[in-house]
Amino acid sequence: MAISHQSIYERLTESTAVALATRLRLFEEGTVLQCKEIGDGNLNLVFHIIDINSEKGIIMKQALPYAKVVGESWPLSLKRATIEANALLTAVDYVPTLVPKVYYTDELLAFTVMEDLSRLQIARTGLIEGKNFPLLSEHIGTYLAKTLFYSSDFGLEPLKKKVLVQKFINPDLCKITEDLVFTDPFFDIDTNSFEEELRHDVEQIWADQPLKLEVAKLKQKFLTKADALLHGDLHTGSIFASETETKVIDPEFAFYGPLGFDLGQFIANLLVNAISRNSENREPLYHHIEKTWDVFSATFSQAWKKDAVEQYRDTEGYLDYVLEQAFEDAIGFAGCELIRRTIGLAHVADLDGMDSFEERISAKQHALRLGKALIRDRKSIKVLGVLQNYVNNTAKE
Repeated sequence: MAISHQSIYERLTESTAVALATRLRLFEEGTVLQCKEIGDGNLNLVFHIIDINSEKGIIMKQALPYAKVVGESWPLSLKRATIEANALLTAVDYVPTLVPKVYYTDELLAFTVMEDLSRLQIARTGLIEGKNFPLLSEHIGTYLAKTLFYSSDFGLEPLKKKVLVQKFINPDLCKITEDLVFTDPFFDIDTNSFEEELRHDVEQIWADQPLKLEVAKLKQKFLTKADALLHGDLHTGSIFASETETKVIDPEFAFYGPLGFDLGQFIANLLVNAISRNSENREPLYHHIEKTWDVFSATFSQAWKKDAVEQYRDTEGYLDYVLEQAFEDAIGFAGCELIRRTIGLAHVADLDGMDSFEERISAKQHALRLGKALIRDRKSIKVLGVLQNYVNNTAKE
């Protein structure tokens, strides 16, 4: 992997991406290359470049100086490309099989060349199709436990951790999360997007002062707790999967934040998919949610007992306290994510892609009720097994 600081920024096209791959000698000389722009996200350009003879390929991802979903009226720092590359390179030390390989990154051109994962499928797409990816929760639980523990004060000497906190200062993308997850959906703000049939439900949220107080508390944790290096945007669209493999991608939102945030986002996106399914087909999602936590807590505890550098590591009850706080926060963060994915700027195909308009509105109302319940009851929910009851109960209100 090479890092360059010599380029001058220009927006890539399919042809210039091929020229760049050739100039960097990412393929053997004389190879005939084919390139397709495949990015369907909100912020970046993504190119799939392959050798048409061997069909071996690479992914070239370039950050744009603005939010692609909105346009040039929403400028963004190109530093996020370097943050993403550094987050992947940090994760590979702890979970090398769960993130793509990074081959090359250029800070000024704001692009990274990564392993081609086209053999896999975006987890959200597969889940919508009814696939269940049997190892998904085991792999994500492991990914979260190891990346969070070994980037925290529990697994790192304090000075090393503080250096990393500085390295991953990410104000532009943190501001997106602060606004789109914790603020805008709870107020009458133009960036919100929802069907008129949901207006009564949405206005109830806007007027619910006790709910907004709890969201404010969760936002304050997001703003102030620098527990560990987060992925920052760990939804099922940021994961490639198959029956045997899982790869976490797109950590451009990476920063130091609260332990429960990534967990909560992942759980929420599994719940969104569960809500979009018929009730008899939801069990695999409930299993994934519970297993993610079981694997996370067991793996985090093993790392604690083996590698913790914290002086209080052997103090009875301290590990339990840390895990309990992460669990409580994850439930609350999941509630915020459910609401923002339903009425905020960035929706998800699980709900928006439902064929029946009536069923889609009903599912979105369900997601809003569930989100509110998780935010309010996060302190009293002690085991993930009760989430199935919450899903069932909020479906009937």
